[in-house]
Amino acid sequence: MKLGMIGLGRMGANMAERLRRHGHDVVGFDHHSERSDVGSLDELVKALGPAGSRVAWVMVPAGDPTEDTVTALAGRFAAGDVVVDGGNSNWEESVRRAGLLDAAGIGFVDAGTSGGVWGLDNGYCLMVGGAPEHVAVVQPAFDALAPEGGFAHVGPVGSGHFTKMVHNGIEYGLMQAYAEGYAIIDRSGLGIDAQAALSAWRQGSVVRSWLLDLLVAALEETPRLEGIRGIAADSGEGRWTVNEAVRLGVSAPVISAALFARFVSQDEEGTAMRVVAALRHQFGGHAMEQAP
Repeated sequence: MKLGMIGLGRMGANMAERLRRHGHDVVGFDHHSERSDVGSLDELVKALGPAGSRVAWVMVPAGDPTEDTVTALAGRFAAGDVVVDGGNSNWEESVRRAGLLDAAGIGFVDAGTSGGVWGLDNGYCLMVGGAPEHVAVVQPAFDALAPEGGFAHVGPVGSGHFTKMVHNGIEYGLMQAYAEGYAIIDRSGLGIDAQAALSAWRQGSVVRSWLLDLLVAALEETPRLEGIRGIAADSGEGRWTVNEAVRLGVSAPVISAALFARFVSQDEEGTAMRVVAALRHQFGGHAMEQAP
């Protein structure tokens, strides 16, 4: 299929490349990237072909950049075209944007996307919300991007980003648990080889996971986490997950504590948050603040 990829950053550029490797025709556009195939959004829309068959995948930061891009597409697309938001947008904003596009007969699909900088080769986990007919239009791209078993049409518009929000909230808790465990071992005074211990957990242990693999990789690169400041930003999804838990009356102490730990990290130094910062860099390529 042919589609436009708007946003060619860490995720978007790799997704475009993976789609091309699977035989799809991708037109990339990014104001800030030399990888852009066209010079403007107007050129991208024209390159996608006739109205009623066009698909644009938006892969820009949540908030104003996504709002501006979807609004711009609403003014250029026509009935039968489909817009996919693959970023980490708030699910309520996705529902609202879908309504805006639906008034013009334009389809909207919210695709929660996980895979970080490793997705190019390993594939991306896709949690997709939208009307079945709109999801079907984009299905060839979903099939190319996701590994076997890594795609799910989870429900109507908004459900994709809601599911990804909860996914990221869980991610907060998992990273915090690994970080605290490492910090306890590191401070035990028993001369424990923490790196060896965590590496052993990767085989046969009930706590083995890809995040643990990434933690061991981070420690191999910087065995004592030298030069990494114990600061971990919160990108929004953790806050939204906790807010939804409160709204729904669901007890979520682990995710809440992990979120609050990130708040604390922005004021204080700590070994555990240096681990979290290193992990975020490993799986998502997120920038780490370097210690002076």
